Amino acid sequence: MRSLARRRLLAALIAMGVLSGLASNAAAQDASSAFPTRPISMVVGFAPGGPADVIARLIAPGLSVDLGQTVVVENAGGAGGSIGQARVASARPDGHTILFGSLAQAIIPTLLRDLSFDPLALEAIGMVNEVPMAIIARRNFPASNLAELAAVVRREGARLNLGNAGVGSTSHLCSLLLSASIGTPVTLVPYRGNGPVMNDLMAGRLDLGCDQTTNNAEQIRSGTIRAYAITTPARAGSLPDVPTTAEAGLPTMRMSGWNMLFAPAGTPRPIVERLNQALLAVLRNENVLRRMADLGSTPASGERTTPAGAQAFWHAETARWKPLVQASAPSVD
Repeated sequence: MRSLARRRLLAALIAMGVLSGLASNAAAQDASSAFPTRPISMVVGFAPGGPADVIARLIAPGLSVDLGQTVVVENAGGAGGSIGQARVASARPDGHTILFGSLAQAIIPTLLRDLSFDPLALEAIGMVNEVPMAIIARRNFPASNLAELAAVVRREGARLNLGNAGVGSTSHLCSLLLSASIGTPVTLVPYRGNGPVMNDLMAGRLDLGCDQTTNNAEQIRSGTIRAYAITTPARAGSLPDVPTTAEAGLPTMRMSGWNMLFAPAGTPRPIVERLNQALLAVLRNENVLRRMADLGSTPASGERTTPAGAQAFWHAETARWKPLVQASAPSVD
């Protein structure tokens, strides 16, 4: 009798557990099916006017239409994008606060110490785009091609200033890679965003930069700054006359910037999938694709547009850049 009673009790407990799990899953499904219930904050970890901000504001209207709620772009610049990331990481994981992330999210885990949050505790929603980087300089920089620029850098070294959008930004990493590829350190000058870098380059107060074409294609075409090379294997469609670094004699200088949507860790999978569905709809919009092309940006495609593929790519990028970021630690500190 006692054995039978124990079996019945165990069966009841198991049933309660199953029912509890089913109830929890049903509650999660109900919450997800109602999502979104209010406007969504899309946080950009950099100042207005920079390349991340430009693309974020380009896709926000389409996301709003597909989701049926306004997607509001909110800039939370500073500390190489970590301020914005911290805000999203600590937000309620219900999909109403998301991060418009960038390559900075692959640098922060190695570069910045004593963070108040886990920099890898994010859920990737999907990649948005990839962008070539352009090696640029003030209009009167004394070099007519990349080989001459490298020679000037080797001769002048730390007397040259190379601006970036802040420690941990994509342009900061590009600056580190450029210096390492040439084999000569220069003076890295961090700004609060890409806009001020561009202003000082156009005014001749800054020598060099290495920035996404979304932020400099128009200035290059107008001749207010000089471009020496594109850092991707193929030339940028928006700048067909600018050679690649491989063509210009610096094959080790290869990288691209990218943007990706993230949600806080623990966001229910149906909500992540719903946000991904909205992103994919935007990436099929002809007006968005045309504007991206004008900026020299390529919309994401394939596996990287899925949550799983984006997450894998983000972690791979974090591992890829870790050695260079660690090697640069003395200059970063």
